[in-house]
Amino acid sequence: ERVTTQPITQGASRHPSAHASGHASATRRNRHETTPPRKRHRGRPVLAGALALGLGASGLAYAKATNIIGADTAAFVVGSGVAAQTDELARATTVDTTYRAAASVSRNERRTAIAATGLRTAKELEAKQKKEAAKQAEKAREAAEKAERERERQRAIANAKEDPKSAARVLMADQGWTSDSQYNCLVNLWTGESDWRWWAENQSSGAYGIAQSLPARKMATFGSDYRTNPITQMKWGMWYIKMSYGNPCNAWSTWQARSPHWY
Repeated sequence: ERVTTQPITQGASRHPSAHASGHASATRRNRHETTPPRKRHRGRPVLAGALALGLGASGLAYAKATNIIGADTAAFVVGSGVAAQTDELARATTVDTTYRAAASVSRNERRTAIAATGLRTAKELEAKQKKEAAKQAEKAREAAEKAERERERQRAIANAKEDPKSAARVLMADQGWTSDSQYNCLVNLWTGESDWRWWAENQSSGAYGIAQSLPARKMATFGSDYRTNPITQMKWGMWYIKMSYGNPCNAWSTWQARSPHWY
């Protein structure tokens, strides 16, 4: 009998030869070698850490579901790279939270400072501060002027015997007589009475001093030194004018209208 050998085509198609397999592998290597490498995009450490952590957790869940590993989670170990990226994510989150908290505090302090003044904006606050500074400067200027006037007053009073007219002008302000016209009326009145001599005495009537008090002892209500102190004499004289005539110009008019002159 003749035995005819048939080619086993089914086996050939099911098990390719080593040569064919080697050729296919070479072809795949050539294809991979000619394809330009893909550019790797570096993600942010925070995203990379989150992705790695998610992949690790997913892998653990899949392994449990398919019974690749047992239910004991201690068998699953996270790689050092994943742990490092997780730490980086935690640090970045902490820094971001701290920065946001500090910025929030700064904004809140600013709002509180503005709200405390009842204003709405920093510009209004600045305007109010400038206005307040100007007001304080004006108060300081007025205080300095007042102090200077007081020094002048004390100098004039101390020099009253040599310059009684300057001292009289200082004392007139205490009575509310600050105009030049009232001062001139007083100068004329007491010039006619005593020529501004604190020691002047009328030999016939006994009137004494700059204001010519009659009798002289009336001036004692303003000081026991009325015979030697022109300030005591003028204080009494201004009190008398105010009580009797209201102001120096009224007293001067009365003095002129009388003959002999007196007030």
